[in-house]
Amino acid sequence: MSKSIKTVFAIGLIGLVAACAQKNEEVVFADPAPITVEPTYTGKYK
Repeated sequence: MSKSIKTVFAIGLIGLVAACAQKNEEVVFADPAPITVEPTYTGKYK
C-alpha cells in the first residue's frame, strides 16, 4: 500500500474512533437562593 492510502486510512480510523467514543456530560445542579421575608413597614419611628 502506498503512503497516501495508509495516511487516509489512519485518518479515517481515528475519525471513526472519535465519532463512536462515549460522551460523558457533566451535570451541575445549583442550589436556589433562599427565600427571605421582606420587612414590613411599621411606621417612621417604631
